[in-house]
Amino acid sequence: MPTVVTETLSSPESPQPPRKRWTRAECALLGWLESPDLRHIELIEGELINRMGKKPPHTNVLMAVMIWLQDAFGREYVVPERPIDVAPQDVPTSEPEPDLIVLTRPWREFYVNPGPGDLRLAVEVSDSTVNFDRSTKAALYARAGIAEYWVADIPRRRLIVHRDPQGGQYRTITAYNEGESVNPLAAPDRQFQVAEAFSGVPKS
Repeated sequence: MPTVVTETLSSPESPQPPRKRWTRAECALLGWLESPDLRHIELIEGELINRMGKKPPHTNVLMAVMIWLQDAFGREYVVPERPIDVAPQDVPTSEPEPDLIVLTRPWREFYVNPGPGDLRLAVEVSDSTVNFDRSTKAALYARAGIAEYWVADIPRRRLIVHRDPQGGQYRTITAYNEGESVNPLAAPDRQFQVAEAFSGVPKS
């Protein structure tokens, strides 16, 4: 049975030193977010996050989920690693790039970043970033009102489904393990078998 997620995420171990908070305007002025040498950098809440290189488990899970979403929604609607706009109050200091997004219109129709109203679903594939994706990223997407957000938790081989964004957080968070399935809100007649996501990841 799917389980409601209640475990507490780990918090910082000690106070952090003051940091410079960057804005999208500053990054654009410096060309940081467009530079090929910094293509793994993502601006989240004023901090430049290193997305790091993708290891085979991450790539395999991303491809498995993407292929299924393309089959369910159409290839024109599913885009990997595209920057999006979030809630107006977060736009100046955040330009997240979900691993996958499902759009309401074909990707060719977007000449600027898609906004929250343009998204049916956002997906993050998480290996070493599970806590970050379930806390900071989830709050960012909830404040934007993105209706559904999936986290593919590679270490625990489960899919964590976030729904019902209210007051800056998702009110419903459910974990689906291998052997279980989930129907996306935007495609309720299509059933995603969670085991498909991890078929290319050997069990430890």
